[in-house]
Amino acid sequence: MTYQGDLRTTAIHLQSNNEIITDAPTDNHGKGEAFSPTDLLATSLASCMLTIIGIKARDMDIDIAGTTAEVTKIMAADPRRVSEVHVVLLLINH
Repeated sequence: MTYQGDLRTTAIHLQSNNEIITDAPTDNHGKGEAFSPTDLLATSLASCMLTIIGIKARDMDIDIAGTTAEVTKIMAADPRRVSEVHVVLLLINH
């Protein structure tokens, strides 16, 4: 992870060399040109949920490709923080 300046970070995954960029949101002094760190927090929860479900589905020989997650992040103030994360899953069973 490297702080690039202007409230932007980059992270490199060592095995794949994939890069993740974060920007602070516009309502918190940033450019809002990429996921914010708190967006990644909420998104990683849903990604983890889908991955765990995918592992179990594969073990049960069930194809859930196309399953989606809708993620809503609720921010609070004083101090600014994530107060709630809502995840709605729409499971697809082929």
